Amino acid sequence: MGGRDELPEPVTSASARAIGALVALSISAFCYVAVETLPIGILSLIATDLNVSLSHTGLLVTGYAVTVAVVSVPLTYLTQRVPRRRLLIVLLGVLVVATVGSAAARDYQVLLWARVVVALTQALFWAVVAPAAAGMFPLRVRGKVTAVVFAGASLGPMLGVPAGTWLGQQLGWRAAFLALAGVALAAFVAIVTLMPSTPMMAAHAFTGTSPDARRYATVVVATALSVGGLFTAFTYTAVFLTDVTGFAPAAVGLLLLIRGLADFAGIAVGGIASDRNQRVAMVAPVLLLAIALLAMFVLADSPLATGALLALTGFALGALTPALQNRVLEVAPGRSDLAAAGNSAAFNVGIAGGSLLGAVLLPGFGVRSTALAGGLLAVAALLVLLAEPLVASPGRSVERRPADAAQPGSSGTGPAVTSAARVRGWSPSLCPRTRARRRSGIWSGVQTCRSP
Repeated sequence: MGGRDELPEPVTSASARAIGALVALSISAFCYVAVETLPIGILSLIATDLNVSLSHTGLLVTGYAVTVAVVSVPLTYLTQRVPRRRLLIVLLGVLVVATVGSAAARDYQVLLWARVVVALTQALFWAVVAPAAAGMFPLRVRGKVTAVVFAGASLGPMLGVPAGTWLGQQLGWRAAFLALAGVALAAFVAIVTLMPSTPMMAAHAFTGTSPDARRYATVVVATALSVGGLFTAFTYTAVFLTDVTGFAPAAVGLLLLIRGLADFAGIAVGGIASDRNQRVAMVAPVLLLAIALLAMFVLADSPLATGALLALTGFALGALTPALQNRVLEVAPGRSDLAAAGNSAAFNVGIAGGSLLGAVLLPGFGVRSTALAGGLLAVAALLVLLAEPLVASPGRSVERRPADAAQPGSSGTGPAVTSAARVRGWSPSLCPRTRARRRSGIWSGVQTCRSP
């Protein structure tokens, strides 16, 4: 970092502290997803202890998702001037306290409100974590960086829920929440000690590197449709596997574990692919998802085919997640955190909408129809992504070549880094007014003078 009057230089190499902070952010993502889904495995334990019905206890998950979907964009807008390191520290601190509060709750209302508090922090976390993580590293590895973050999220339901369920059965449901609070506390300490402090973010992570409102809109719509398609079927996977395919109930856990491993592998592949060709990295997983869901409808009577296709849906979603996030950081029409908040809201809309659609289909058409409906939604998402070049803003191209990314030892000011500023008519230099604002402490990030 240069003197007081210079813009933050684009990051061209990764420090050990940045890598440690990235791991801490990945662990934080694990904690958030695990806390969100933990009640699924211990619903009956909570319901019995607090003397409430299972349906009321289920609201601990449903209400959580709805809260995240509703408040993501407003909260991100209200906190846009708060430095990201400080904001993440506060979010993790509240996560720890609220999770301990969940464990200490003596009635259902206290537990529900503690969950709402965690959901409020999660809404902000998903909006800022990918831009903050990407800002610590060079542009050329942004896809891999986001993949690391979302790898932690993938491990939440795959490891966190089974471990929490076992712990709850052995020591009580409160012990499961306390254990997660301990993991979140470790992540909190790591972020406090390791995460670099910058005025805001590296230039390529502060705004979209190639802003385009129309392309961003296609990403948001495709996110809602593809996630909605998956959760139309996935919400009722256990019933599908036992009632339609004929698996024994004891086999469901193993099948879901295999699917989780495939999801984890997909994240790694998607992160690498999105650094090479963003459009292919988005289109290919959605195509796989559509094929897998439609094939599950056709081949539902075959246990071998259904098991393999279930794993394929996990791989597809895993590969799609970092690709979508990387694309959002590329085409965000304004601040990247607000754009990420919008896509996070679309993701949760997909979860809630898909689950609702499946519930509507069950009584009249049976659980097998959820795979068909989910596949058709995935096909719709695929068509939206394929149409992206047709709806793009005239005269703009966002296909970034590897040569555009900052190289080690360079200033890092290549086409991809400066495109957001150039689109807005900014020059790389700071004018006296901006210097004065920065000295006064109200400078909020990458602000430059307009070119004559």
